[in-house]
Amino acid sequence: MDIVVCIKQVPETTHVDWNPETGTLMREGVPGVLNPNDKNALEAGLQLKERHGGMITVVSMGPAQAEEALREALSMGVDQAMLLTDPGFAGADTWATAHTLSLALKKMGKFDLILCGKETADAWTGQVGPQLAEFLSLPQLTYATEIESDGRAVRIKQRLEDRHRVLECPLPALVTFERNANRPRIPPMDKIMEAYQKEVVVWGAKDLGGDKGHFGLKGSPTQTRKVYIKKSERRKVQFLEGEAEKKAQEFIQILKQKNLF
Repeated sequence: MDIVVCIKQVPETTHVDWNPETGTLMREGVPGVLNPNDKNALEAGLQLKERHGGMITVVSMGPAQAEEALREALSMGVDQAMLLTDPGFAGADTWATAHTLSLALKKMGKFDLILCGKETADAWTGQVGPQLAEFLSLPQLTYATEIESDGRAVRIKQRLEDRHRVLECPLPALVTFERNANRPRIPPMDKIMEAYQKEVVVWGAKDLGGDKGHFGLKGSPTQTRKVYIKKSERRKVQFLEGEAEKKAQEFIQILKQKNLF
């Protein structure tokens, strides 16, 4: 089974500056980590490989420093890594990101399964995985907590509040994973060191082909008009002390006065 896992490097800090002209994050020079949700997708792929064999390719789009996230994935046990990086990719929204990833996967050719985290810690949109499936005309199963495959179809378990359901579709397909789907493995030091001896394939816009107008900020239909930090209002706290029944009636009257009852 040939598996592709899409990952992203996200800022390690809670403070990231914005470019006021483009409305995008300024990632250059900001320490990054492998997106937590993507680690769950990686672990799921590694477990499938252990059961069924095959090869795992990990793909990431981002600046040159995103290679660190790919090295971490290599240390966990994936077979090969690919970085999509180009000045023209900068500022991409989810649509342009999914479009760029789709071109890379089409160029790669054969794969049976694409795995993604359900969302990233720097945006929380949950859109790239489903959009990528649409660009590739693939069936998609989302919010997986468990996954199985017999080589012809893929089956996932999806949690719904107080119950779960099982979904299945034929391969090839795309699956996105919940944060608590599994416990990602921690690679030993020798595997981490080996990961830095392996090649990371790098593709840019020229390698992918396609319309340059569909890459990066220029190809992003989503445009940020304003970025600001919302200030929370200070609220008064009122305590009601005394006999429970009387205070309950008083509480109801307060709610009615505020049109909350």
